[in-house]
Amino acid sequence: MMIFQILGSVLLILALASPSVRADDICMGDEEEKAAKAAIAVALKTEKSGKPVEFFVAYQSIANDECVDRFDKNIQARAKANLPKLGRELAKAAEAKGALYSKDQVRADGQTSAFQYFEAIGDFNEANRVMLKVVHAKLDDLEFFKTAWDMDRGRHGPRDPKTGERKPYTSPVAYRQELQKVASANADRLMKAEEKDAAGLSGNSNDVAMATMRSLDKLKKTSDWMKFLPDGDKPAKARAEQRGDTIMKRANPMFTQGNAMSYYKFAESPKAKEKAAQLEKKMKESERTMKKSAEEAKGAVTTEKSEADQKKFNKGKADLEKELGF
Repeated sequence: MMIFQILGSVLLILALASPSVRADDICMGDEEEKAAKAAIAVALKTEKSGKPVEFFVAYQSIANDECVDRFDKNIQARAKANLPKLGRELAKAAEAKGALYSKDQVRADGQTSAFQYFEAIGDFNEANRVMLKVVHAKLDDLEFFKTAWDMDRGRHGPRDPKTGERKPYTSPVAYRQELQKVASANADRLMKAEEKDAAGLSGNSNDVAMATMRSLDKLKKTSDWMKFLPDGDKPAKARAEQRGDTIMKRANPMFTQGNAMSYYKFAESPKAKEKAAQLEKKMKESERTMKKSAEEAKGAVTTEKSEADQKKFNKGKADLEKELGF
């Protein structure tokens, strides 16, 4: 009797404990189990079809699913073993077709770039190689360059088997150095082009306005590229300040000092800011002086007109009195 009581107690404890164990395991939920089994079914079906792209997508889903091994350990092992080789083959095929880069991740319709295949299998060195290939094909595309520069964002290395941790991935120094060569070449090209535009600063006020607009545009673009270089955009800023000084050295900079102000504001150095502040003060004083002169001139014209009108009135009055015999 005692044995049956003990056995009953044990069974009761197990029954009560079982739901909590199941609840703690995220893979034992109904939805998770259903999703894992569905992924397994798709992978098994795809293995028979023999289509590499569909094969890759199915295996990728299996390899990244933490719950699949609860229901089929073999298929997940096959997926992890075959993905790298299959991914490289698909990447090389895409590269041969000229499909180097795309924002979309791996797609089952085959419209996937070489870059995305390499990214998917974690072959970041090859992904970087393809990325640099595209950068060199789009040398002056700053937005794409920024994408290449920030490529490591979101990347992680392999999972540590002991801790399960995945540390952020950092590309080799050579990758950044190659990108900096591109940035430097673009900056040099723009600086040389700016020199031609700046030649117009010695012309009349209209020439100065046009030259300033074109010159500043190139200096700002140069600055954008130089921000990726070790010394930053100091050369572009320094040149802008020099251009402002050139304008202020003109014999009569009154009608062009606004252009100098544009250069100083872009330069942003302490000296340039001081020059801009002084120039702004000077421009306001000139504006007040011109306004005052205009008001005085207007007043003089009004007075002169009033005197002329009075003389005309007096003459008319005298003529009328004479005619009437007064």
